[in-house]
Amino acid sequence: MAAVLQKLWSDDEGQDIAEYAVLVAAILIIVVGTIRLVGSQSNTVFSNVASAVQ
Repeated sequence: MAAVLQKLWSDDEGQDIAEYAVLVAAILIIVVGTIRLVGSQSNTVFSNVASAVQ
């Protein structure tokens, strides 16, 4: 039983998945933040253009 627990404890195969999950989460935070920042400004620009066209 101790050998099985030691093998499970020292097995780092799932570590790669956790690293990818953290990387994806960081990318999503950057993308969502950028979209929110640019989104509000672009909405104003499109509203001004729509008003000028009418």
